[in-house]
Amino acid sequence: MNNLSVKRSALRHKVSLSILLSQCLGASLKSTMYPRPLHLGLLLLAVSFAVSKQPHIVFIVIDDLGWNDIGFNNPDIISPNVDRLAREGLILRQSYVQPLCSPSRSSFMTGYFPYRTGLQHLVILPAQPVCAPLNVSTFLPREMKKLGYATHMVGKWHLGFCNWNCTPTFRGFDSFLGYYNAQEDYYDRVFQGYYDFHDNTTRSTKQNGTYSTFVFQERVREIVSRHNPAQPLFLYLPLQSVHAPLEVPKEYYNMYPNIDNEDRRVFSGMVTAMDDVIGNLTSYLTARGMYNDTLFVLTADGNNYPLRGGKFTVWEGGTRAVALIKGPGLKVTGAEYDGITSPVTFYHLNIVVLNISDGDIDGMNIWDAISNYTPSPRTEFIYNLDDMFIPLEGHAAIRQGDYKLIVGFPGLYSGWYFPNETVSKVDTMNTSDLSGLTMAIPQQDSLSWPELRRKFVCTMSEFFGLPLGSADDLYNVCTVEDPTEHVDLASALPDVVQQLQARMAEYKKKYVPPNFPSGDPNSNPEKYDNTWTPGWC
Repeated sequence: MNNLSVKRSALRHKVSLSILLSQCLGASLKSTMYPRPLHLGLLLLAVSFAVSKQPHIVFIVIDDLGWNDIGFNNPDIISPNVDRLAREGLILRQSYVQPLCSPSRSSFMTGYFPYRTGLQHLVILPAQPVCAPLNVSTFLPREMKKLGYATHMVGKWHLGFCNWNCTPTFRGFDSFLGYYNAQEDYYDRVFQGYYDFHDNTTRSTKQNGTYSTFVFQERVREIVSRHNPAQPLFLYLPLQSVHAPLEVPKEYYNMYPNIDNEDRRVFSGMVTAMDDVIGNLTSYLTARGMYNDTLFVLTADGNNYPLRGGKFTVWEGGTRAVALIKGPGLKVTGAEYDGITSPVTFYHLNIVVLNISDGDIDGMNIWDAISNYTPSPRTEFIYNLDDMFIPLEGHAAIRQGDYKLIVGFPGLYSGWYFPNETVSKVDTMNTSDLSGLTMAIPQQDSLSWPELRRKFVCTMSEFFGLPLGSADDLYNVCTVEDPTEHVDLASALPDVVQQLQARMAEYKKKYVPPNFPSGDPNSNPEKYDNTWTPGWC
């Protein structure tokens, strides 16, 4: 597909490619909406918030939402409430997440890139005896509690649950309603044939049959209605929406009669149902006099057409995500912020005043830059560092300025996919297939690390029908000519390749090998009333 085809396709889907790429054009656009590139990189909000009191904070994660799946990018999508937050705040146009759920969520909660915690490889699977490292001293809800916040979580965890100490209420949340694994039925809460829904530490079945988005909405209402507005509130809202399976109440499905593709029509309805939750949340906060004192931070991940690739890849389409920030202290609103933000950004955007005791954390001060709409000196970040996919080259990428170097295997697919297309075999397979692969991997102590990697890579390659090739690809991801990573510049700019390789080598000095163990038979839900439950590792 050539650049012209990409642009025509984007127009056909009412996607303004110029908006998506405006942050790359800088001052040449001659518009106050698009200032020169800021290159913020890894960020740390560890400064006093520029308001008279600590704000309430709502951190929203929309699972598998793509760039073309929200109203302020695509007028075919009905999302007035998220659109309102965007109008009243700043759209983060160069916001990045990790290629998959668990790695991103570990960054949100710890402030560390996953390659430093061993969570950079795939996702945590239900039978694996692993979770976000318990020795991390900067786990977000605990830090928020030190600042006097009430802390609540509603939605998807996906950071491990084999031990109770791995679970939300043991890691700093005052309350938790949701599920531990990757995906489950929106109505019966079943994942791979077993139940997965907990209220704090108790298996909860009282609202079975109710669409989960509405269940989460009701819990949000209860939290806000019972909260004392004088105390700062931290609400972590990683919604199930809009992750597979594709399920939505009929009234939302009927809102998109002009969409012919059945899956796309259901998915669009799921977006609007999700948007209603956010709209009701803002109403609850307004009724309690809390809305104007609330900082909203929103991020997502998904198929970010017209960028290249999607989830499971280090291409821009798998890592650059929909995001926004709205709340007190912003001097500019209703605009687009073009500074680079990364997964650890969101950890720090949720911390208002924090004395970091761990000087080695991945970040730097960004609140002054975002609140004042000014540049920051940060110029680079790591997309991922994972040596488990390819024995020699790995699965890694780094960006410095406008240049991005991909080393090794970019991901499970490398094309350009319309929003209504299935972009990966993983999207349609039963997740138990992937879990079965994990169970088949030999224990790490039975093979050397290189042998283990080779065994896993061969298994994955056979399952997905993938080549085992590797490459060093260089792209300028902020040029008019190549915004969608078509033109490999590696042979033309060998000095830039060497420079980025050297920087990646520096990051590798802090590398922790992926903690991706075999499945543990003690996890079998049949031992626990057919429920995915902690307590077996």
